[in-house]
Amino acid sequence: MYDDDFDFENPEDARLSVERYEEMIRNQDQYFFDADAFEKIIDHYIDKNDPIKALQVVEYALNQHPYASSFFIKQAQLFIMTNQTAKAFKMLDKAETMEPSNPDIYLLRGNLLENHERHDEALLNYQKALLFADEVDEICLQIAYVYQNMGNYESAVDFLKKSLEINMENQDALYELAFCYDVLDQQEESIKFYEQYINEEPYSHAAWYNLGNSYLKMGLYEKSIDAYDYAILIKENFASAYFNKGNALVCLDRFMEAIQVYRQTFEYEQPDAEIYCSMGECYEKLEMMDEARSFYKKAVKMDANLAEGWFGIGVTLDYEERWFESLHFYRKAIELDAINAEYWFAFGDSQGKLGNYEESASAYEKAAEIDPLDTEIWLDYSSLFYEQEKVEEAIAILSEGIKNNPDAAELYYRMVAYKFSSGQYQEALSFLEHALAADPEKYEHLFEYLPQLQNNKIIIDIINRYIL
Repeated sequence: MYDDDFDFENPEDARLSVERYEEMIRNQDQYFFDADAFEKIIDHYIDKNDPIKALQVVEYALNQHPYASSFFIKQAQLFIMTNQTAKAFKMLDKAETMEPSNPDIYLLRGNLLENHERHDEALLNYQKALLFADEVDEICLQIAYVYQNMGNYESAVDFLKKSLEINMENQDALYELAFCYDVLDQQEESIKFYEQYINEEPYSHAAWYNLGNSYLKMGLYEKSIDAYDYAILIKENFASAYFNKGNALVCLDRFMEAIQVYRQTFEYEQPDAEIYCSMGECYEKLEMMDEARSFYKKAVKMDANLAEGWFGIGVTLDYEERWFESLHFYRKAIELDAINAEYWFAFGDSQGKLGNYEESASAYEKAAEIDPLDTEIWLDYSSLFYEQEKVEEAIAILSEGIKNNPDAAELYYRMVAYKFSSGQYQEALSFLEHALAADPEKYEHLFEYLPQLQNNKIIIDIINRYIL
């Protein structure tokens, strides 16, 4: 029985072929189907996520069409779906002997090799596919993915650009190019590329968005906002552009505007924990702690593993001098992200305010270990001991901070105060010289911490030599 009079672009004809095939199986008969009919029947079972039945159809197809390379390729695809890798490679080899110019063979084999991290072999197959394929922008994209997995982002950039030269509307290539420039820390190159791209494709929302991201990373916040506005103008429901525009506004301390922009994303997608947390941070910066805490709570309710949300709740309580309550939330944040120096620092600060000096010192020590370049940690850590009149311990801690931050003027100014308090006047003056040499504009740090030194004529004379 034959099935060669159907139009397979017609779903109804494809359905009839499937029914005739299933009738053949029920009747244990042998019907003839042309190659196109078998293709549609196989695709039907793939669409139904039934690769076993699809493989059975391929067996019938190969019995009737033993020299059709497309069925060996289909069989390879199905073997991949059913984790029969060795068989997949074998089928692709058979297909290659029959039709060595079929690019699908090399694409499928390249994908299979890449899944096994055999990058060089994958590249060879993709390069062969380029020789025979008509539309090569997707192949260039696949090659770029391989280079990314190899850590060769420069070559990835080259092939992403080739992909876009062939098809300027390839959105995946646009976004991947931005990612590669980001990894390479080549934001200026990224900006240059997207500006040129926009000159040719001014209505590409993705290009404007990626340009905005590059501006944002370069600290060009006003320009980034303009770019996001263009992206939104072109694609009104572009939630990611609204979100990043909000982030740019935060960087400009325009917190209420940022909140309004974050809210606009709710019109186009369901809010997630990250955006609730960002809104909470804005309210926190505006010192509207009830609102901040409300949004942080929404964030952790949605994602209990979001350390930033738990930390934010702790910050709002800390601001209200509810230090004991803040500890619970800081602990939760630390449990989720134990290598975040900011969390340990805040925890140490609250413990110190409660008079839990041992716990405070332990937390500051951990914070300094994680981020020894944060001068605020060393200042507060040493101050914890200074305020307990343990001046030598404070000096020892601050000395360690200076070793890690030899150019930090604020550490030298603080050391002047500690040395003066311990009667080590000559050393104090020596540290004052170091501090003034590093940054004479910060001399007020000294008087903020030890106001009585403003009456010390020797210190004032030394400072005047640097600032007058």
